[in-house]
Amino acid sequence: VQLQAFGGGLVQAGGSLRLSCAASGRTFRNYDMGWFRQAPGKEREFVALSSRNFGGTIYADSVKGRFTISRDNAKNTVYLQMNSLKPEDTAVYYCAASKGIATVGLYDYDYWGQGTQVTVSS
Repeated sequence: VQLQAFGGGLVQAGGSLRLSCAASGRTFRNYDMGWFRQAPGKEREFVALSSRNFGGTIYADSVKGRFTISRDNAKNTVYLQMNSLKPEDTAVYYCAASKGIATVGLYDYDYWGQGTQVTVSS
């Protein structure tokens, strides 16, 4: 699976962005999909997960209530709607795919996209 993330940009605090991650291949529906982010000088951290089963989702506490992950299996795409953005959301955002049952851990994921920069100004 090849993943390509896009939709990042510069936005003021309180604004919104929608990230997209397009996947190649016809087996997209068989993967758990996740979003992670990495700020300068920090480790990559979990943001959100979309399970292949029953559309279940998991969010990091820091984004719960502000971010929404969704997927369109027909379009092989997973989205991250980000509302009420804060300066601390500034990071490179990565999408990832897991062949197995994914959790919040980096090592659950088998494939990674190239990342898209999100910058939130105060």
